[in-house]
Amino acid sequence: MKRLLIILCSLCLVIFIIAGCSDDIQKSVPDISSPGISSDTSASSGNEKQETPAKTENDTDEDDIANTNADSSYGADIPVVYMTREINPESLIEIYQALGVEPFGNIAIKVHTGEPPNSNYLRPELIGDLVRSIGGTIVETNAVAGNRASNAKHLQVAKDHGFLDLAPFDLLDADGEVSISVNNGEVLSEVIVGVNVPNYDFYVVLSHFKGHGSAGYGGAIKNVSIGLASAPGKSLIHSAGARRTGYTGDQDKFLKGMAEACAGIIDYFDGNFIYINVMNRLSVDCDCMGNPAKPDMHDIGILASLDPVALDQACVDLVYAAPDGASLIRRIESRNGIHTLEHAAAIGLGSREYILVSIDD
Repeated sequence: MKRLLIILCSLCLVIFIIAGCSDDIQKSVPDISSPGISSDTSASSGNEKQETPAKTENDTDEDDIANTNADSSYGADIPVVYMTREINPESLIEIYQALGVEPFGNIAIKVHTGEPPNSNYLRPELIGDLVRSIGGTIVETNAVAGNRASNAKHLQVAKDHGFLDLAPFDLLDADGEVSISVNNGEVLSEVIVGVNVPNYDFYVVLSHFKGHGSAGYGGAIKNVSIGLASAPGKSLIHSAGARRTGYTGDQDKFLKGMAEACAGIIDYFDGNFIYINVMNRLSVDCDCMGNPAKPDMHDIGILASLDPVALDQACVDLVYAAPDGASLIRRIESRNGIHTLEHAAAIGLGSREYILVSIDD
């Protein structure tokens, strides 16, 4: 009997040890059902398969923009978008430095000079310190109509708005235009840009993010595509390759054309671009309008990235997350503006997923 009791006790001890080890092993397996995200990052829920949703009064802020489509490979190849809530010359320099890229060679700084008299263009007092620290040339192209549609008038606008006091200024299409091939185009085979565009080695694209009457919104993609195109080149994009005059054409093809023109230009320069979007004076209208609708939402901040698609997607997401973004959301949706991002991602221009990193902490 004593021997039987010893055997039974030994068996119980073995079972207890095995059960404990199994529990320890189970606890040691990491949970990969949702990725780890640090407190200062978030990933966009936007990708080709998911539309940016309409914002409602009950939606949350930008801290909840993330995670919907993330998987166990999160962060492997997802671009970073840096953000600051502060909109001032110092924070503009800080977010530029956060990108960790040093422009080289002949540097172009692409801006929008703004249509007089009351455009919401980025003011020289905001961007001046950054422009001077980079030491590049401010570049722009002529518009199809308005006070910036001729060399003389456009140069006068640039002077009146203070850009000539910041740095050398190059009106890229003042002396003509040149064709750049679009290799991955569905609606465009070329983009017609200012003849001086190829003279630069590196582009710093400094954009005012806002609404737009044709595109729904304007950000980095539009500032490269329409922004570097000559006046006939702008019409070519608007008409999806059909004409070199006017602004009419199929809306979705125009949106695709912007993405394709941007991709063609960036390919030409082997990706030697950085992108900064300033989200202030958030009117539903663009800086090409001399008397745009007054902004009816609060300023949001400054964002920067090496990926123009991720950057514009992050800005759109922040508009949807804003409690006062209804009018700009309506403008974006009425023009099917998200289609630019869909097509841009589809042709490999960039990613609609991103990691949002605050530099304010």
